Amino acid sequence: MTEYRIDDLAREAGTTTRNVRGYQDRGLIPRPERRGRIAIYCDEHLSRLHIINDLLGRGFTMTHIAEFFERMEQGEDIAEVLGLRELVTEPWSRTPSQTVTVDELYELLGTDDPELMARIRESGLIEPVGDGVLPEEYTINDTESIDGYVRLMAIGMPLSYVLDLQEKLDEDMRHAAHTLISAGRSAITEGRFDGWIPQAGEESDWATHFLGELRRTGRVAAHNTLYRALDRELSRQLDDYLEVARERKNRRD
Repeated sequence: MTEYRIDDLAREAGTTTRNVRGYQDRGLIPRPERRGRIAIYCDEHLSRLHIINDLLGRGFTMTHIAEFFERMEQGEDIAEVLGLRELVTEPWSRTPSQTVTVDELYELLGTDDPELMARIRESGLIEPVGDGVLPEEYTINDTESIDGYVRLMAIGMPLSYVLDLQEKLDEDMRHAAHTLISAGRSAITEGRFDGWIPQAGEESDWATHFLGELRRTGRVAAHNTLYRALDRELSRQLDDYLEVARERKNRRD
């Protein structure tokens, strides 16, 4: 079992010593073992801090978190208290992935340019394997998109242009995701209050069913809405393109 002093624990958990002491005073983490004047923390404290950070990041209050830990200590699992373990943690999509060597990745993309590689990593399409400064392998998180981009590059589209496209799509999709999830959030708290936590039993079952339906319907609706939008926009821009071509031809004539 790993042992930590408070500074080391805070650094490992990605928080501050002040927060650690504050959580301790609230009873959210156990008191440390005392060895003389030194407080010794362990992996249990680190695990608790990771859970606290995660829940705070999801918008839960200290009061909610305290209730979760209280119920955990009564033998209930915190995710099961929420009743949402699989639905909240399961990704909405499962894109095919593949691990390749760094040389294979460079060959696939046709470049080893550090700036371009950094942009691809920021997009989430690839990530290095391991913690080394110079990774020897990468995981391609979405081989379908990378394969598509490679095909675009093969017919003359520069990788930098492809990455501009990816970044614009990411931004547009963030707006779409915000619209969908915000609508779900409003619906699940309708007649209740924002920050409402379902209790075990009927409330938990209803929230789980609701999120399942939101996941299924949202995925289909988002895909089909995008396809319809693509059809409309392609038709609009084709008409515009042909109109420009006619005008240029008329000027030449």
